[in-house]
Amino acid sequence: MKNYPIKAVVAVMAAALVCGPAFAETQYVRAGRMVDTEKGEVLTDRLIRIDDGRIVSVTPYTPPPAGAKLVDWSAFTVLPGLIDMHTHLADWGQTNNVAEPLLHSQQEIAYVGVRNARATLMAGFTTVHDVGCFRAFSDVELRKAINRGDVMGPRMNVVGAYVTVPGGGGEVTGFAPDVKIPDDMRVGVVTDANDTRLKVNYLFRHGVNSIKLIATGAVLAEGTEPGVQELTDEEMRAAVDATKANGGWVTAHAHGAEGIKAAIRAGVRAIEHASLIDDEGIALAKAKGVFLDMDVYNGDYINEIGAKEGWPEDHLRKNRETTDAQREGFRKAVKAGVKISFGTDAGVYPHGLNARQFKYMVRYGMTPMQAIQAATVVAADLLEWSADVGAIAPGRYADMIAVAADPLADVGALEHVDHVMKGGEVVR
Repeated sequence: MKNYPIKAVVAVMAAALVCGPAFAETQYVRAGRMVDTEKGEVLTDRLIRIDDGRIVSVTPYTPPPAGAKLVDWSAFTVLPGLIDMHTHLADWGQTNNVAEPLLHSQQEIAYVGVRNARATLMAGFTTVHDVGCFRAFSDVELRKAINRGDVMGPRMNVVGAYVTVPGGGGEVTGFAPDVKIPDDMRVGVVTDANDTRLKVNYLFRHGVNSIKLIATGAVLAEGTEPGVQELTDEEMRAAVDATKANGGWVTAHAHGAEGIKAAIRAGVRAIEHASLIDDEGIALAKAKGVFLDMDVYNGDYINEIGAKEGWPEDHLRKNRETTDAQREGFRKAVKAGVKISFGTDAGVYPHGLNARQFKYMVRYGMTPMQAIQAATVVAADLLEWSADVGAIAPGRYADMIAVAADPLADVGALEHVDHVMKGGEVVR
């Protein structure tokens, strides 16, 4: 028997686990109705051919070759796998305890991430932008485990840690001054522009895909205010420049109007939340081609569950002050034609409930097709992964979902996904 170099064997195995069996047989999917997210239309009775985990062709249905493997979804509406551009898989969920992040070890967070990743995939979200965890690089390791095939989960673009000022919206806060926060929870804390460059480079050396800035205060962080800019203009420009040098892109958590505009001028690719965006900020996002990623469902969950579970009153107050304003900003941004991606902040609420946001996006100005596109082609464009995800089209991964009801008639149908395929493998 011929001996192959270990590195070569490992490389082949890794590729097989990410993309499907190395020499997988050709298979077919019959879609009763298929949502073409690129053209914004629905096609009937399609035959989708898949080789080695990627789509080869999409044609009107004719019977596949005798003996071929056929996934019969003729009774379903078939869509590309959904994309959530704002998740927190590698962390404990939100609770009424500001000390919660300190109550869980790195080892426990690893298992929690596995659970959250599986719930997300089973809900039909085959790709996510995971935008931060308190234990630095927990998301990087979760992505690696999924790509190796060790655990089930979506494709992940990860940021490693929050880039934030000391005591800012990306810090664990609310403690006495003599309480020491673990070093791995402060990896992204920066003090000036040069420190920001150094921390961004450090994050990329440790395997991140993109960078998340905490440009303003946060709703769910003690001692910070959503409308207040925290990172300076110079620090944000330094982060963007360093990120570009590493081949990545930057998104910014920004609630306040001035912080939003400062982040856009600094060169970020996307704004998270954008709760208090003003007309000037909307026009600037439109002119610069910046994406808005607005979690318009989240406010209702925080208001209901936060009150029931006794979350800090300061958190609930900030949520009340931002929720309605965010939804009005969302409506204006849709009308203005700003690029809006689908991002939920899953992790504040239980993973797997991501699709609840679709109804809110329609309620506040989108058509069902626009909302679906926000979670497919638009999100793929923001990720710069359009060659791989976001559409059922030749060359893309065979990431698809099937739903019995018609999501174009009631976008809430996406809350009840019947089948999920990732890379040609039916996982649900």
